[in-house]
Amino acid sequence: MAFVTRAVKGTHDLFGKPLAYHRAIVDAARRWTEAAGAAEIATPIFEFTEVFERGVGPTSDIVQKEMFTFSDRAGRSLTLRPEGTAGVVRAYNEHGMKVWPQPVRLWYAGPMFRAERPQKGRQRQFHQVGYEVLGSDQAELDAEAVALSYHILASLGLRKMRLLLGSVGDPADRERYNAYLRELLAPHAARLSEDSRRRLVTNPMRILDSKNSGDRALLAELDVRPMLAFLGSEAKAHFEAVRARLDALGVPYEVDPSIVRGLDYYVRTSWEIHHDELGAQSALGGGGRYDGLSELLGGPPAPGVGWALGIERVALAMEAEGLSPAPLPALDLYVVPLEPALVPRALEVASRFWPDLRVQYALKARKPGKGLQEAEKKGARFAGLLGPDEATAGTLTVKDLETGEQHTLPLEEVREWVGKGGRA
Repeated sequence: MAFVTRAVKGTHDLFGKPLAYHRAIVDAARRWTEAAGAAEIATPIFEFTEVFERGVGPTSDIVQKEMFTFSDRAGRSLTLRPEGTAGVVRAYNEHGMKVWPQPVRLWYAGPMFRAERPQKGRQRQFHQVGYEVLGSDQAELDAEAVALSYHILASLGLRKMRLLLGSVGDPADRERYNAYLRELLAPHAARLSEDSRRRLVTNPMRILDSKNSGDRALLAELDVRPMLAFLGSEAKAHFEAVRARLDALGVPYEVDPSIVRGLDYYVRTSWEIHHDELGAQSALGGGGRYDGLSELLGGPPAPGVGWALGIERVALAMEAEGLSPAPLPALDLYVVPLEPALVPRALEVASRFWPDLRVQYALKARKPGKGLQEAEKKGARFAGLLGPDEATAGTLTVKDLETGEQHTLPLEEVREWVGKGGRA
């Protein structure tokens, strides 16, 4: 068998500019969600398959077609997580978070896995940031979650995005709507795609999310009434309350009656954020309320609301708008030993400034000119020349590679000098 020299199809390595985008997006999510009082959580990359079958829903495309499932040595069925919410709710129940002060706000970032055809912005291993609030069904928390997802993207500089807000109602509302869709679509079942014919039996609302052109044409021809027209009084009041809170917060949105979302656990509020320049795959992320999910996973009642943003999709949107992330941190200082015997000393000098400064050292002796060139290639702001005189005196000759200014400083002053960008 030939040696494998490439990553698995649908996965990618993160470094350089893509990693800089990744870090910028995660940092923005951390800053905004923690400002709202959220604590970070990291759940396992794989769970018992039942967590997702119950949590995501047996009729969802994720469970039907997209999960990476395998058996462990004991024959138990495990699945690489295709999304983050079910695992967070499982953790909330397992660790007794119900007795914590409610609601519990949690945020996360990490890889997810779906067995789908790789395309730009959609990989088999992809990354998300997410936010979940458990323990209350108040409309304020829906508005808070929607606002945070919007502000995170806006803080990254994105302007060409649209926040689409809808409601999938309560379970009884969905039953009425599914019955309406079955009655409307059943006479035209032969015109539906294979997936949509299956959904007509299991969950007709999922047909509204079909990307099949024939399905889309049929739905337009039949002038299908939206889910919002079937909301009961409580779900309608909740939706209007969420809208009022968002209006008060100044968060721009459009009411979109067609939003149904791709996961079976949603109730009431649902939303998506799209970017105008990403084409057909324009969604950056979305979320919704999932008041019954805890019970589906065997836990106590714990209403919740949350969202996830696709990091790769957000990065594509940033690129489309010409937004560059802050570059990954470069070296502050590159220490150059001028004689072979001083290489060990260069390590000692470099290490004394960690972790306050980012410092490397040359592994071989260099002439001053060659050492300065090497420091520039490394991307360092400063070069530190370490010769016999400096080693004896406990000093370092530090040169600003941008201005050319050079000073011989006691080692105890180098940290402050470099840290202040060459100013005392």
